[in-house]
Amino acid sequence: MHKRPDLIVCEECDAVYHRPQLRAGEIARCLRCDAELERDTGRRLERLLPMTVGALILFVIANAFPIVTIELQGLSSDTTLLGAVMALAHDGMSEVALLVLATTLLFPLIQMLVLFYLLLPSSRLERPPGFVLLLRLMQAARPWGMVEVFMLGILVALIKLSNMAEVIPGPALWSFGALTVLLTVVVSFNPRYIWHICEQKQAMAEQLQAREPAP
Repeated sequence: MHKRPDLIVCEECDAVYHRPQLRAGEIARCLRCDAELERDTGRRLERLLPMTVGALILFVIANAFPIVTIELQGLSSDTTLLGAVMALAHDGMSEVALLVLATTLLFPLIQMLVLFYLLLPSSRLERPPGFVLLLRLMQAARPWGMVEVFMLGILVALIKLSNMAEVIPGPALWSFGALTVLLTVVVSFNPRYIWHICEQKQAMAEQLQAREPAP
């Protein structure tokens, strides 16, 4: 199949355009439906890798330390997110435990690990193994990552519990707060731009190879 990197197709209405040359900060939109066709990512792709590494570090801290410590009448109790999932499963709420595990642990971790792998400098020079499959996996996992919903639920629960017991925030609570902000920035990046950049670099490499004189 002959590739046409000079063309771009609108994802909303399938209109075909010549790929525009964008200046810094410019966004190209479809003339038919006003959907976004392309945008200048600038140096955002380079900044995305350290932010992804930071999100992974915060993810480990958020799941390794207690979220809160509750003290009542001289007794204290704390738990991690994984401990809460296990407690839900032990209490006969396996479906809820599985949902919490998937939306707050599994799917966000998949997104961050895939993005980290695709953003590595060696991966951006040429398509890494499983490139297409990983992009599709990240797109499929994106709607199911609900760390921000979990964070909101924690805050509501803490406000209610504060009237009955002393609630001491743990390291994981602050990590979850920072992770919510950082993860929102990271996953808001459209994966198709990674595809476009790899396509452009591959096309440039093919052009340079074609210009080289035969031995």
